[in-house]
Amino acid sequence: MNHSGRRPGAATGLTLVCFALKDEAAPFRKTLAARADLAILITGIGRSNARRSLLEFLQTTSPRRVFTCGFAGGLNPQLHIGQVLFDTPDPDLFQALSRTEAAAASFVCLDHIATTRAEKQALHATTRAKAVEMESDAIHAICREQGIPCATVRAISDTAQEDLPLDFNALSNPDQSLNFGKLAWTILKSPGKIPALLKLQARTKLAAANLASVLRQVTQSN
Repeated sequence: MNHSGRRPGAATGLTLVCFALKDEAAPFRKTLAARADLAILITGIGRSNARRSLLEFLQTTSPRRVFTCGFAGGLNPQLHIGQVLFDTPDPDLFQALSRTEAAAASFVCLDHIATTRAEKQALHATTRAKAVEMESDAIHAICREQGIPCATVRAISDTAQEDLPLDFNALSNPDQSLNFGKLAWTILKSPGKIPALLKLQARTKLAAANLASVLRQVTQSN
């Protein structure tokens, strides 16, 4: 877990920005150098890790608002790679995010990665959500309990029309982190997957950069 190295204690005016992974946060992290009013929390993947990490952070720090951020899989076939979406019940955060290039959307939160086109199509048909991710339900629930305004802000890293190059669920540790040993062995057995994995890496970099742009705008707006 990482909360930007800041000293613990009540932090009036602090904006907390949560990401599951360091790679999701990397472009936005550069903002922290000149912003004493921002903190980043790397929660780990999934609702359980997100809940545990946020509750631990809140034991020492009370932010005025929380953003739950990172990548999302597209469920609506009209969404494109790098597109930034948001959802929030808070009217002030909704207005602030509406002034950025992000689009209002609904999300569904799963306990696993939606890796196939067929699963994404089924999720879209049954939930009508536009995108899928894994942490925001837990973060919103805690924020509701503690009266903290909260918004989901996510960038599309894979579209509704495609399968991911690997079943990342099968390559995960029990804590839902990626098992790099399993990943290396899988690539060794299937080197033909390398171009697709490099393409996914490029897409996630684009998604992270676009996400950082929206977050810089909304955290500077008020």
